[in-house]
Amino acid sequence: MSRAVSQTALVCIEGFWGDVFRHIANAQAMRTSGPPFAAALLIAAEHLGFLEETGIVFSVLAGLFLVATVFSSVHFAEVISVRIGQPFGSVLLAIAVTVIEASLIISMMLSPSEGDPTVARDTVFATVMLVLNGVVGLCLLAGGLRHREQSFQSHGAVAAFSVLGTLATLTLILPNFTLAVEGPYYSIVQLVFVTVVSLLLYGLFLFVQTVRHRGDFLDIAAADAAVHVKPGGGETAWSGLMLAVSLLMVIVLAEALAPAMEEGVSVLGLAESFVGLIIAAVVLLPEGMTALRAAASNRLQTSMNVATGSALASVGLSIPTIAIASLLLGEPITLGLDPEHIVLLVLSLFVGMLTLATGRTTIMQGAVHLVVFFCFLLLAAVP
Repeated sequence: MSRAVSQTALVCIEGFWGDVFRHIANAQAMRTSGPPFAAALLIAAEHLGFLEETGIVFSVLAGLFLVATVFSSVHFAEVISVRIGQPFGSVLLAIAVTVIEASLIISMMLSPSEGDPTVARDTVFATVMLVLNGVVGLCLLAGGLRHREQSFQSHGAVAAFSVLGTLATLTLILPNFTLAVEGPYYSIVQLVFVTVVSLLLYGLFLFVQTVRHRGDFLDIAAADAAVHVKPGGGETAWSGLMLAVSLLMVIVLAEALAPAMEEGVSVLGLAESFVGLIIAAVVLLPEGMTALRAAASNRLQTSMNVATGSALASVGLSIPTIAIASLLLGEPITLGLDPEHIVLLVLSLFVGMLTLATGRTTIMQGAVHLVVFFCFLLLAAVP
């Protein structure tokens, strides 16, 4: 009996690894897996002294590999999403990108040359504005132009926006009006309370999205399930590994290119915070591409899941993670937004609720979100 079980397990293991090796040998897999490894070799060459980080050769190659690696990460994320289904695929991608975002913010806070207590606030705010207005606006516009009108389940979208509005207000607006500590800061007690509440509320939302009311977050079009063929276990495992490597390379390359971007922003006469906006845009590019492709394929529900999920994860996970790091390391963290940014955030939440309330969208809603996004870009460049 035990021998039969052992043989069965051995066959399963051989089948799994055989699937992995067959997938790696596939031409498509080699094309999508190449950029992350090429980026790793470039970073290694820079650390070993073969290339200078400030040199033009390194900057050009890093920029090219950055774009290629972003597209690779989009491919791996879509493979995993098809395998595990929605909304779990959207949740996985949002959490993965948020972990990297929080890591980047903490590293910048601790950097002797770039340490800035406002970097967490500025990066999270930029992420929220990019998602709610840039990504959502492009998705609605692209979907409306191709399909004229699109539908989705408003129950799930409105629930996500209610949580997002609460978390954004508690973390980015309320600190400006508290009295325990002067300035846009929370006291230690207040910061601990907001951190705990944010994590609990985000965890409850995940439970509702993936278990209790999962149907509210699934695509209305039932035919969508027949379009995709689920990948095998080996392909999924390889895609998961390469997604982690790709996202890591994206953030490493973006951080390596930061000095060149800072110099470019300075030459153009733009605000210093614009560099953070550029890095946030690069980090969000995989999710943005995934959401845009879903909207173009008439899977607007998936697109909304990715967009709102990434914004929720940025506020509900990044801020608490950074707050805990701030308490442990004794580094100050500025949370309250400037007045003009508060106006843009409130406007974005208001417009977003109106967009999602009816469960149907056209190019009109997309245009409105993009106008708000362009206003944000203007004030980010020229405050």
